[in-house]
Amino acid sequence: MMDLQGKTAIVTGGSRGIGRAVCLELASRGARVAVNFRSGHDAAQEVTTGIGTNALAIQADVSDRAAVKAMVARTEAELGTPDILVNNAGLLYPGSLLDYDEEQFDRMWRTNVKGVLYCCEAVAPGMIERGWGRIVNLSSNAAIGTALPGTTLYAATKGAVLTLTKRLAFELSPSGITVNAVLPGFTKTDMVLAGKTEEEAARLIEAVSNRSLVGRVGEPADIASLVGYACSEASAFMTGQFLLADGGRQDYLTRV
Repeated sequence: MMDLQGKTAIVTGGSRGIGRAVCLELASRGARVAVNFRSGHDAAQEVTTGIGTNALAIQADVSDRAAVKAMVARTEAELGTPDILVNNAGLLYPGSLLDYDEEQFDRMWRTNVKGVLYCCEAVAPGMIERGWGRIVNLSSNAAIGTALPGTTLYAATKGAVLTLTKRLAFELSPSGITVNAVLPGFTKTDMVLAGKTEEEAARLIEAVSNRSLVGRVGEPADIASLVGYACSEASAFMTGQFLLADGGRQDYLTRV
């Protein structure tokens, strides 16, 4: 039920962090994997080398609709029509109501939200034709209200991903396609620690660990294993759902 032998997957933002771990997880289950990247060519090539012949590194900015269509066409030509899409590519810029950069917010919106829409739009026809598909959108526990300062606008983009997940599950379920979202808690990746010194990163990790029931922050592999389940036949009776993996975080803004 967890085997992905014969399936083709696209993982956006697959060159590092959670995306890299997802690529390796899906490949370990037998899938052919298109490792998408925007600028990390060498890192993406390293991932594909680690996987072997059943992997392909493809450059595309997911906020560019034409580039996404070209990425899917190349995947079809070289690995097969995509059965699985993992929308992992994302940007995180700090911002609050009275202190944010509009251009950064626009970039987050184009990547985090429109990128999901463009990728789903591009793979859906092939999935519909075959009557089977798995789409997994990476959102964030920020979308459901963690009390971490400076993440308001990022949270807004990830909240939109949850809405898209529900609506696309509704639209695509008659064709045998499931659409679910995985919501990582604080996970130790380059993206969340960008711009911080070693001391600043250590203090942040300690602070978040102290708010978690399991006493630590996440590792990319923690999230990848959940994504692997959502991509498999074992999850066939689940769609439109939000799978939260946050170590039991206790600092939510409300109880609802």
